[in-house]
Amino acid sequence: MTSFKDSTLSEFALELASDAPTPGGGSASGVALSQAGALAVMVADLTIGRERYSDGHNAANEAKSVGLQAMLHGHDLADRDASGYDAVVAAFKLSKDTDDEKAIRREAIASASIAAAGPPMEIAELALSLLETLPELARVGNQNAITDVGVSSLLASAACRGGLFNAQINVVGDDSEGAQEMKSRIEEIRSACSNHSRAVMGLVNKAIEG
Repeated sequence: MTSFKDSTLSEFALELASDAPTPGGGSASGVALSQAGALAVMVADLTIGRERYSDGHNAANEAKSVGLQAMLHGHDLADRDASGYDAVVAAFKLSKDTDDEKAIRREAIASASIAAAGPPMEIAELALSLLETLPELARVGNQNAITDVGVSSLLASAACRGGLFNAQINVVGDDSEGAQEMKSRIEEIRSACSNHSRAVMGLVNKAIEG
């Protein structure tokens, strides 16, 4: 599989539109995370480079640090999400003619599914880390780029929620301790994501409307 970070935007869109099992929503979430991070880095640099926004330099540096992680790792997480789901698909294709084969297949599906939940959870966690920095960047960062903070927030929110969807679907029927812990964390992240995104949208809308 070609790494998505080596694909053009058009190539990735065509792959996403195909009937192949991957890439799908999880990989799209990783790409959205990378773009959200890139926008945050842009606004941070536009803030750090302006003395008039000196009060926002600390917030900008924090947003830039997390934004760089999101920008650089988003595509890798998109690749890992696709690989994880490919393993689930392979497990479902295992033979199930005998009771032994059925048991092996069942265990392979369970194992592949919990593993496949890992990358989208990482997407959601990193997206949340980015979202946590954006309200302050919107408040004290370069106000000429506040709408870019808003778009970064929207993309990060989409990445976060998309990651959670794809993690949750892989553990929905799993009652193991690890799966239960993941389900609990999913709800925590979803709530925090909404709170931070709402805060950014409020600041952006206030700035636009005056």
